[in-house]
Amino acid sequence: MRDFATTVVETDVLILGGGMSGCGAAVEAAYWAKPLGMKVTLVDKAAIDRSGPVAMGLSAINTYMGLDGKVTMNPRQPERFVEYVTNDQMGLMRQDMVYDVARHVDSSVKHFDKWGLPIWKDEAGNYVKSGEWQVMIAGESYKILVAEAAKSALGALGDKGELIERVMITQLLMDEKEPNKVAGAVGFSVREDKFFVFKAKVTICLLGGAVHVFRPRSQGEGFGRSWMPPFVNGSVYALVLENGGELTQMDNTFVPPRFKDSYGPVGTFFLLFKTPALNGYGEPYVGGYPNELKAWDPYASAKPTPTPMRNYEMVLCAKEGKLPFLMHTEKVVERYKQEITDPKELKKKIKLYESEAWEDFLDMSIQGATNWAAHNIDPLEKPMELQMSDSVFIGSHACSSGAWCCGPADLMPKEYAETFPEQYNCMTTIKGLFTAGCGVGACAHKFSSGSHVQGRIVGKAVVKYANDHKDYVPAVSDAQIAKLKETVFKPMALFEEKKGFTTQADVNPNYIVPHNYLFRLQKIMGEYCGGWETNYGTSDKLLEIGIWKLGMLLEDTEKLAAKDSHELMRGWEAYHRAIVGMACAHTRLARKESRWPGYYYKYDYLKLDTGKNVFLNVKWDKAKNEWSVLERPMISIL
Repeated sequence: MRDFATTVVETDVLILGGGMSGCGAAVEAAYWAKPLGMKVTLVDKAAIDRSGPVAMGLSAINTYMGLDGKVTMNPRQPERFVEYVTNDQMGLMRQDMVYDVARHVDSSVKHFDKWGLPIWKDEAGNYVKSGEWQVMIAGESYKILVAEAAKSALGALGDKGELIERVMITQLLMDEKEPNKVAGAVGFSVREDKFFVFKAKVTICLLGGAVHVFRPRSQGEGFGRSWMPPFVNGSVYALVLENGGELTQMDNTFVPPRFKDSYGPVGTFFLLFKTPALNGYGEPYVGGYPNELKAWDPYASAKPTPTPMRNYEMVLCAKEGKLPFLMHTEKVVERYKQEITDPKELKKKIKLYESEAWEDFLDMSIQGATNWAAHNIDPLEKPMELQMSDSVFIGSHACSSGAWCCGPADLMPKEYAETFPEQYNCMTTIKGLFTAGCGVGACAHKFSSGSHVQGRIVGKAVVKYANDHKDYVPAVSDAQIAKLKETVFKPMALFEEKKGFTTQADVNPNYIVPHNYLFRLQKIMGEYCGGWETNYGTSDKLLEIGIWKLGMLLEDTEKLAAKDSHELMRGWEAYHRAIVGMACAHTRLARKESRWPGYYYKYDYLKLDTGKNVFLNVKWDKAKNEWSVLERPMISIL
């Protein structure tokens, strides 16, 4: 096996991940670090211009209060937002953290506006809203713009600011003198023969949610298609678990209804264009199953209808065989014809609708536009199919997987404060390890702007932490580094040793290649843990078998092999996904209810348990290979 040179980088603040929260963390950390003479280093697996779920762009900013006067607002807007999010997530939410995002998020939106993001505005200069919390944008270059601000902030630090791209983070460095304390991280370059060791006073892990833990709908040559970007593999969740930290809501995976095969966005069509979505027989499925939903009151009858309940209506409709689901884009034109009598005004309105409909895809999901073109479909004349997608782990959408984190000092209930070794905003249960965005659990509906501002919140918090611990020097021995390096590159060494045993390199009794490992994971998750293969249903008995099989899969991680750096990256991604899958399975087994039936439901507990409103947190003792699930209370701050 070829030699990989070791590069050691010492820094004060280490930011792992360059998505929206990573860019926000860089901007804020650099601001506070500069007068203190601290060094800030940002490391990303990709290139931050197109890194993270906003990589392709967006057509709306989904979290915006209006506190800056750009829209007419409810004076209780942050409180109203907390109420809305708690209702949408069926009563389980860290309200202190949601409120913290709500009271700060408009400052990030103002930054985006100042940096040049094209936000739609009316003739009076107010932002154009679609829904209560969304403002429309022309956002194809959204991520590039946000990344440029992060680069500028790091650049302003001179030799105290550093951006390192194309490095896959595999493990955290743990301090050898102080238990439960992070001292940095290690990883490898996917473009050069380099092994990186990052030593830091404080670390922010922002390595995204996870897709492809469950099998995607798109198979064969379309395997890379998913709603979330396929390179998001849950490293933040895996690294917290590997080092004894707590995750929460890991059973709460999001199932986005999207345009079939292209995973194109539906929000603009529902909210802005008021487009009707019907089943294959022309009947509305939303509101079509009132009796079946009664077991989930008071949330089933709440307004607005929680996302999991709208999803569950699609599940019930699919069980009846009334497929396909159709987004009737052509009916918007029919409505305009009834409402507008002036032919010129009608033509102008239809032209605007057509332009905005295509732009919605071109801004954020270009395959939606190519899918229309490939099927010879004019959306003004013909409907397009919808489909419930594969399950994803995400802490920033209508879902709240992630780490159990410390909240803001002025809002966090004392019962939560007691679960953290030190009280700093967005710190995990591991000392010196912070997170934000999809890494923070029980804090849904952040979306892009909320993730960015939570990155800024944590960026400020970590500089304070580093300053409070300015005398700290990471205790990391050469022996620990050598052992980690050997572990990182073991799959390449195994491949070189055993590749000649068979004539086809990806089929070998001595090892398993990353894509076969991943397929095995997805088969287990889909068939036993509530994937689309079972229409999102599972049970204790199925989960027990799934956990047994996942255990054998994790044992076989020792046999992962990789022929090159790219495949090595895929191998580590697959391993991190397997840890996430096991966390999900254990949490689903422990939950004796169907809290979010449109995301997953349990055949043996097909109801909401209103008498037990608790978070279920999962931990892994890797040394003993023991998993445990803990209960944490849901405490309202309103």
